[in-house]
Amino acid sequence: MSLGQQKCNHLSQMASLQPPKLSQSVHREECTQCFDDQDTASGISVCLTCFNGGCLSSERHHALTHWKKTGHLFSLDVKRVRKETNERFSGHRAEGAEPPLKMTKLAIVEERDEDKYSYVTSIRCWDCDISIGEDDSTKIPSLISSVLTSPSSARQSEVKAWEEEILACEHTLTLDQIPLSAQPIAQAGDATCSSCDIKANLWLCLTCGSLGCGRAQFGVVNGGNSHGLAHYKATGHPVAVKLGTITPEGNADIYCYSCDDSKLDPYLSTHLSTFGINLSAQTKTELSTTEMQIEHNLKYDFSLTNEDGKALEPIHGKGLTGLRNLGNSCYMASVLQAIFALPDFRDRYYDLQSANEQNHAETCPEPLPADCVECQMRKIADGLLSGRYAVPSDSHTNASSGAEPADPPTPIFQQGLKPSTFKSLIGKGHPEFATMKQQDSEEFLGYLVTVLRRDWKKWGGEDPTRIFSYTTSQRLQCTKCQKVRYRTDESDVLSVAVPAIEKGKDPQTNHTLYQDVLLTQCVDSLLSPEPLEDYQCPSCKVPVTAVKQTFLSSFPSVLVVHAKKFQLVNWVPTKLDIPVRLPEGDVLEFTDRHFGKGLQPGEEELPEDQSGAQEGSPPQFNETTLAQLQAMGFPLIRCQKALLATGNTDNAEAAMEWLFGHMDDPDIDAPIQPTMNAASSGPEPSMEQINVLSDMGFTSAQAKKALRETGNNMERAVEWLFSHPDDAGDVDTGSAETAQHAQPKTLPGSTELPARYRLKAFISHKGPSVHSGHYVAHIRIPVPTSSSDDKMDTSIKVDPKDQWVLFNDEKVVKADEESVNVLKQLAYLYILERV
Repeated sequence: MSLGQQKCNHLSQMASLQPPKLSQSVHREECTQCFDDQDTASGISVCLTCFNGGCLSSERHHALTHWKKTGHLFSLDVKRVRKETNERFSGHRAEGAEPPLKMTKLAIVEERDEDKYSYVTSIRCWDCDISIGEDDSTKIPSLISSVLTSPSSARQSEVKAWEEEILACEHTLTLDQIPLSAQPIAQAGDATCSSCDIKANLWLCLTCGSLGCGRAQFGVVNGGNSHGLAHYKATGHPVAVKLGTITPEGNADIYCYSCDDSKLDPYLSTHLSTFGINLSAQTKTELSTTEMQIEHNLKYDFSLTNEDGKALEPIHGKGLTGLRNLGNSCYMASVLQAIFALPDFRDRYYDLQSANEQNHAETCPEPLPADCVECQMRKIADGLLSGRYAVPSDSHTNASSGAEPADPPTPIFQQGLKPSTFKSLIGKGHPEFATMKQQDSEEFLGYLVTVLRRDWKKWGGEDPTRIFSYTTSQRLQCTKCQKVRYRTDESDVLSVAVPAIEKGKDPQTNHTLYQDVLLTQCVDSLLSPEPLEDYQCPSCKVPVTAVKQTFLSSFPSVLVVHAKKFQLVNWVPTKLDIPVRLPEGDVLEFTDRHFGKGLQPGEEELPEDQSGAQEGSPPQFNETTLAQLQAMGFPLIRCQKALLATGNTDNAEAAMEWLFGHMDDPDIDAPIQPTMNAASSGPEPSMEQINVLSDMGFTSAQAKKALRETGNNMERAVEWLFSHPDDAGDVDTGSAETAQHAQPKTLPGSTELPARYRLKAFISHKGPSVHSGHYVAHIRIPVPTSSSDDKMDTSIKVDPKDQWVLFNDEKVVKADEESVNVLKQLAYLYILERV
């Protein structure tokens, strides 16, 4: 759309425009429906009514679409231009300039855009198709200023999520101290742990002055023996300060063992003086916990060189676009890269448009595309798959400096896309995924699948997440009466335990080495018979030994295998680097012996359990497993919930894994609700409640069941629906006709045998825990040939052989065979396609 020069007929309406409120997101950096941004040739158009950002390109024209959909007349066109200063392009600091500050805080440092960029702006009236000059209205300068100075949507979400506010707690505020009766505390560097000879990583108890070494640190030899923690467990003294981190300004690394978190001590100077330590005379000599975390995370990287030491070749093109790390967002990036390598996700979110379908951008009912899951999934799909953004980073910096090119030349990677809007929307309201902390990629995949299924109900069409779904059949048989029970469950991920068999120590790093394990061995172990002792048989009425075995009743189109490699170290789940070997050709096969056929002729079913059938009766718990969990230090209520969630069996490992995955649930310590039988006389859900939930995209049957399950509590009903996306809900059994015509639920997956799967992608991880370190994805894809032209080759010329590609944030490179074979064995998630 070209702008004319005539007078705008709507200037009087400009008086009603208001600057953005502090609570409003201003999308001035990037289009909310594609990844065109303010640095592109046409820039971004920011709506002055709702502050949505739309691109102005002739191909996408999302700003024009926004005007047609909303009727919002005015927008501010913003184009950012980099300032070409000598210092910026020289690659050297100016003489006398301060060196850059070392990062010592887990926070985003606010950068001054005005030092690096200038802005070209103009106000547009869409109806008149003209640009409005600043002289046309006295309100224009203030409008421009308010949009440019308001925190952008990306900056708002990032800064809030990153900054971890450390506060005082009741233990630091009300600390009781015991003055030293012996000699004063030695200076940092001269002091030693009271229980061993360690001189570093020492923590001073602020109650009694005892010195104890810290916890063992991943990758650090003799980093600590946890004697400081042992002192707390023995005495209950809650607060300690790390020697060597104390500064004259009163900053220090302070930890409250009772709160199990870093805390602030506003009376640190007074507390230290009790033990003869003068705060003003202290010098910082050691890294704080935050600094150590940053330093460790910087080391967690995957090699971008091949076995000969040569740099891996960066590649660009359709389906080869990187995602920039927003700060511990690699878990999300690796999952997105993997799922959009699958045809069903491409078809649903990228190739969905056809001649008979309306463009979702024109019909989306959400006021802002940034608040629509469908819009943001389409945006991610377009960004990753179109090839529009898979271009090398601007390399004119080096060229302008006149510096000699490196030999060998430094690889030029992509700038990568920033999925800020997607992350903000998907994680909204979630206690973990809304933060900038590192997360578990398997947990995120499960959460994303749940969100997408919930959103899919609004739009219909094909549900791409169904490719992951399959059913398991659990067979339980009493060895006394031989009666059986079958239970069918749906799953999206096949989680297999990986046995840890030590084979020695690495002589260089002193890390424990483990024996290789076959993936088929892990699967067979999961599907093998397992004895259950002291099973209360409802038929025999006495404790007996039962045998439980899991089968696969159907097989998914895409099988996700989660390799669980954990060990409890000091009550903390620690990841182990256990090599897992895949079958020949990376093909996993399931046959008749893995298949569950259900109740067989001659088998007699066990009667239903009677325990807990009375209305309001408390659930019964497996006392043996409950005692095991409590012995690990978990509170009783959490142990009980873990047992209920994992079948109330003697499988303590499954219950423990559930606990680790739900420790941050907001209701983890809430009382357990008494069971209610089906004939409960409680009030029926009202039509008003059902209609409210139906307006959110759920069926009436689902709404009824959710309300009945939660005592007609609307808030809990919504939570129940989100956590049970595949539950079809209650069928009205009061109508014989309804019951007669009720359709049985269609189980996902296929029952055809054999079921053969070939490895399509795998997600690897480096670091001591799945909640720290770094994730990357390897994907087997056809690779476009390189193009020598400056313009990107948008046609894919497929190599006869598939190529493994490494997606390491924004770095997308051809992976060499040697590294693929090594990392494949250390993968955390395997994604296999049925062949």
